[in-house]
Amino acid sequence: MDDPFDPFDVEWRPVSPRLATVRRALGCGALLLVTVLVAVGLGLLAGTTWAGLAVLVGVLAAALVWVLVGRNVASWAYAERADDLLLRKGLLVRRLTVVPYGRMQFVDVTADPVHRLAGLATVQLHTAAATTDAVIRGLVPAEAARLRDRLAARGEARAAGL
Repeated sequence: MDDPFDPFDVEWRPVSPRLATVRRALGCGALLLVTVLVAVGLGLLAGTTWAGLAVLVGVLAAALVWVLVGRNVASWAYAERADDLLLRKGLLVRRLTVVPYGRMQFVDVTADPVHRLAGLATVQLHTAAATTDAVIRGLVPAEAARLRDRLAARGEARAAGL
């Protein structure tokens, strides 16, 4: 049976593994900060046994976040075909988005301060559809610029108005 989320005729390009590092650091850092605050509060109010339990739960939750974030980001990829761009993401809920080059209106490349520090950029495709989720996060800036230029050229070739 054919897998609708993995067409056989495409070469998938994964996002940079640095994106997983950034997301892990932010997610686990926030979780461990909350763990410390809860443990201190429980230590003052209920004793060290409850504080230790809170630390154990927090560390286990951070380990779970570490693994799941890495696997989730590893599932993100894109593929360029002759007439459209494919975007794939998700572990539990898998999603395959197909964006025809002729439907693209313009392409954005952005990077917030955290992603700039990690050397990452985001490419967002804007189409006539109001709810498009055609976003490729975690690209190195050179790849983001190459993809932007390539998508713009392909869109213009199909009279997309880029």
